[in-house]
Amino acid sequence: MTGPAFEPAFRDQLDNLLAWRRDVRHFEARPLPEGVLEQLLDTACRGPSVGNAQPWRFVRIVSAERRAALIAEVEAQKQQAGALYSGERKALYDRLKLHGLREAPEILAVFCDAQTEAGHGLGRVTMPETLCWSVVTAVHTLWLAARAHGIGFGWVSILDPAGMNALLDVSGDWRFVALLCLGYPERESDTPELVRHGWQDRLPAEITRLER
Repeated sequence: MTGPAFEPAFRDQLDNLLAWRRDVRHFEARPLPEGVLEQLLDTACRGPSVGNAQPWRFVRIVSAERRAALIAEVEAQKQQAGALYSGERKALYDRLKLHGLREAPEILAVFCDAQTEAGHGLGRVTMPETLCWSVVTAVHTLWLAARAHGIGFGWVSILDPAGMNALLDVSGDWRFVALLCLGYPERESDTPELVRHGWQDRLPAEITRLER
């Protein structure tokens, strides 16, 4: 069996997709079309996983009370993190919009099921963290799939992962990995928001060569 041939035009489109992948914080309120979220999650589950364990667990937040609790948690953590900065950097930090939890039509929490029997332990005996790395590949696959549909994606990281299982009432055996916002972006740019605001420029790739 011969695999598909990916032509130069497709590779150019893939490069374009990666160039336009963004961490979105500004969302329109309009909902996603019926069935699109499920389609995106099906695509996310095609991501690679150690031993084919497929340990990702997606939780869709539809409760207004849970959303409000998440917003309160993130805002509290943002205030605490802000204490690490001073001067101009603190002023810039205070101006940054770090999440779209209020506006995004869809909120997902993603966990790793560390106790899954799928995969039978293959590939993770000496490196058990590869289970969570597998979940991250699913998140990134979801990110690209969403962008291909014109859907914005925001990864919210300013929170305490230790409290997420209780806050969302999920199994204590699951390990929290990501809190995600999805929806149509208010605006689009080929420049990352943190670059536009002067927080951090892109850095060139660095490769260490081992010649002997």
